[in-house]
Amino acid sequence: MSYVTLGRSGLRVSRACLGTMTFGNKEWGTDDAESRRIVDAFLDTGQNFIDTADVYNAGASEEIVGRAIATRRGDVVLATKGYNVMGGGPNNRGSSRAHLTRAVEASLRRLGTDYVDLYQLHNWDHDTPIEETMATLDGFVRSGKVRYIGCSNFFASQLVEAQWAAHRLGATPLVSLQPQYSLIWRDIEIDILDTATRHGMGVIVWSPLGGGMLTGKYGKGADLPADGRLSRGSDMEAEGMRMLTLTDRNFEIVAEVEKVAADLGATATAVGLAWLIGRPGVTSVIIGPRTLDQLSQNLAGFDLALPLESAKSLSRVSRKPVSYPWYMQIRQ
Repeated sequence: MSYVTLGRSGLRVSRACLGTMTFGNKEWGTDDAESRRIVDAFLDTGQNFIDTADVYNAGASEEIVGRAIATRRGDVVLATKGYNVMGGGPNNRGSSRAHLTRAVEASLRRLGTDYVDLYQLHNWDHDTPIEETMATLDGFVRSGKVRYIGCSNFFASQLVEAQWAAHRLGATPLVSLQPQYSLIWRDIEIDILDTATRHGMGVIVWSPLGGGMLTGKYGKGADLPADGRLSRGSDMEAEGMRMLTLTDRNFEIVAEVEKVAADLGATATAVGLAWLIGRPGVTSVIIGPRTLDQLSQNLAGFDLALPLESAKSLSRVSRKPVSYPWYMQIRQ
């Protein structure tokens, strides 16, 4: 097992990170017993990185993770996130000192630990000065409740603002970013990925299989499978995601992934993950298995040696057009 440092820090993490968003979801997720089997199997392979969030199933995910790692806490790099709505009232959300202080204490209780290795802002708060947020996070680090801090879903400009605020305050900087990235969603390559790298941040990728698109479970013109992520929900947001994902371009990408997989005697899942693991700037890739079988399928992607020509063909078919000013800089 090889480990890499997380950004400009000394924290060593596995290339695979176990995502636990499905843990504790009673409708389409993973129950307590299967969740604990997945955690044990994941750690038994030598992986050490587990990610959760307070908002995942109203705290149930954190509770399950906490119980699952209770006897192995020292072997785990434990990451969680705060920001989202966790109760009524105007101060039970966001990245203010008031909310984050309550949020981190609640996460520690649910996780059954006195510290988390990585505490991440789940999103940017437009209503709170970034100086207040960074000073608050620095206080968590100084108190020993948090070892390192990171963020998720930030624009490149917001990464810069946060790091500059930490520098001005003499506070702890962010060591990681958790963005969406896959053959389907390559948007962070335009600006965000390079910005994170320049500012000393490791990149922990979520949704590496494009919401399940790269597994091949969605057929062009076919009915949606009942167990698919894109099948959940009928509201406007869910329908919007289906419109963005089930496109001709994305079905062409899936076809190329399946062709490469057939040539290599591998699964489409493994190929999609192997391409992503090989991308410059990527530190770890979050996998979110709902079963032990899915865990095994996902981990196979971390052992797959993707030939250079296969990686190039996948990059070509998934390349997206860029707009101004990026095309000017690329042309130069």
